[in-house]
Amino acid sequence: MTGAGLLGYVGSQYWYTYHAQRSLEAHWERQAAAAPATDQPLTRISIPKIDLDAIVVEGASNDQLAAGPGHVTDTALPGEIGNAVITAHRDTFFRRIFELDQGDEITVERNGRRFRYQVTGKKIVKPEDVSVLDPTNDAQLTLITCYPIHYIGPAPKRLVVFSKLEP
Repeated sequence: MTGAGLLGYVGSQYWYTYHAQRSLEAHWERQAAAAPATDQPLTRISIPKIDLDAIVVEGASNDQLAAGPGHVTDTALPGEIGNAVITAHRDTFFRRIFELDQGDEITVERNGRRFRYQVTGKKIVKPEDVSVLDPTNDAQLTLITCYPIHYIGPAPKRLVVFSKLEP
């Protein structure tokens, strides 16, 4: 009985995530058709190497991360000077970011513009190590998820992938 309940819970979470992304995709399409954007522009992240294409939500609460990767409030916006930070759950959108290596490409689209980032490195940190959120003097994109990726329960560490905006 517990197994069926667990399967039902996981299934409902994936169902919610799927439908949230479809709704965000429709909003993305409407936003692209309207120029200039009249509300907070959406952001789309694409990482071809790991088959990721998702609409990013603003904020990183559990509810927000259930809908998509979340832009950490008070960090730079993608494409701007500074450290733009996007986080996502390890069992959904960022399931495969551990596969990223130096030189891999990340594309971010926002407000009609496309920004290309190149991965510069990655590291494992403790959850308390918030230095990975620190502002930078150049345009960077930092991706964060829990680690180990296949850990059962609350993961004890964080995987951080760093990238720089290509000129």
